[in-house]
Amino acid sequence: MKTHKFKLQSHLLDVMQHHIISMRDFSRDDIDLILKKTKEFEPIARGKRSDLLSGKILATLFYEPSTRTRLSFETAMKRLGGEVVDMGGIELSSVAKGENLADTIRVVGNYADTIVLRHPREGAARMAAEFSKVPIINAGDGAGHHPTQTLLDLYTIMRESSLLDIKIALLGDLKYGRTVHSLAYALSLYHAEMTLVSPPQLKISDIFKKDLKKQGAVIREVSNIDDVIGDIDVLYVTRIQKERFPDPAEYQKVAGIYRITEELLKKARDNLIVMHPLPRVDEIDPAVDRTKYARYFEQSFYGVPIRMTLLSMAMEAV
Repeated sequence: MKTHKFKLQSHLLDVMQHHIISMRDFSRDDIDLILKKTKEFEPIARGKRSDLLSGKILATLFYEPSTRTRLSFETAMKRLGGEVVDMGGIELSSVAKGENLADTIRVVGNYADTIVLRHPREGAARMAAEFSKVPIINAGDGAGHHPTQTLLDLYTIMRESSLLDIKIALLGDLKYGRTVHSLAYALSLYHAEMTLVSPPQLKISDIFKKDLKKQGAVIREVSNIDDVIGDIDVLYVTRIQKERFPDPAEYQKVAGIYRITEELLKKARDNLIVMHPLPRVDEIDPAVDRTKYARYFEQSFYGVPIRMTLLSMAMEAV
C-alpha cells in the first residue's frame, strides 16, 4: 500500500488507500472536515455508548515511552466498541531478538485492521507504510512528525479559542520538537502569526522557516517570552527534550531556561490559552493549573475524539 495525499470523498476519506504519516499529507479542507467530524465524537469520548468499530482490532506498536498518545488511542478504540492488541515493551517482543521493523509490520498487519506506530527514528512511519497492507497511523517518529497530536492541538485551539488564524507563540524546543514542527506547518495553512521563542541552540531551522513563510505564515523570532506575552492568543509550551540531545552537556546549557508562572501571565490578554503537549518537567509552574489560562489537561482529553475520527476513517466506518 502506497502513501498518498488525502482526497476527500463522499464518506469522509477514502482511507483504505492511505496512511496518516505527516501533516503535509493534509490540505486545509481535509483538516477542516476532520475537526468538524470530531465534534460529533465528543459525546462518545465522554462516555456515550457506541459500537461503530465493533469487530475491528487496533494494534499499537510503541518503540518509545508514551502515556497520553497510547492511552487515548486505546480509549478511543474501546469507546467505539473495538479491541486493542498491544506489542508491549520492545524488550518483550521479537524486536529484542533482532526482528526488523519491516518484518514486524508485515506480521502485525495480519492481526489487526490498523496499526498505530511510534518509533525513535525519523521517517520510520513512512517506511513502515511501504510494507503494510493495513493503514499506518504515525504516533511520532523521532524529531519528525506527530500528526495526531497536531490535529488534537488544532481542535483544542478551535474549541477553546474559536479561531485558527491566531497569534501564537511556540516556546521551548523548536529544533527537536516534532509537535512544534507539525503544528507550525498546519497553522501556516491558516496564515497564523507565529512567534518562535527559543534559545539560539534550539531554533527552528532556516529551511523550515522558509517553508512556513511560503505557506503564508507570518513569523518572528525572540528569545524572551516577556516580549510577546501580552500580544498573543495562544502560548504553546514545549519541554526541552533531553532524550533528543546527542550531547548531554548541550542539554544542561538550556535545561530550565523557560518557566511559565502566574506572575508572567498577569501581562497576558484575558483570552490567552496556555497549551502543552505534555509531559511537562518544570517549564510550567503547577500554580498555573488553577488559572483561567490553562488548557493543557483539556487538550489531552481532546486526543480521544480526534483519534476516534482518525480510527473511524482508517477502518472505513465514516
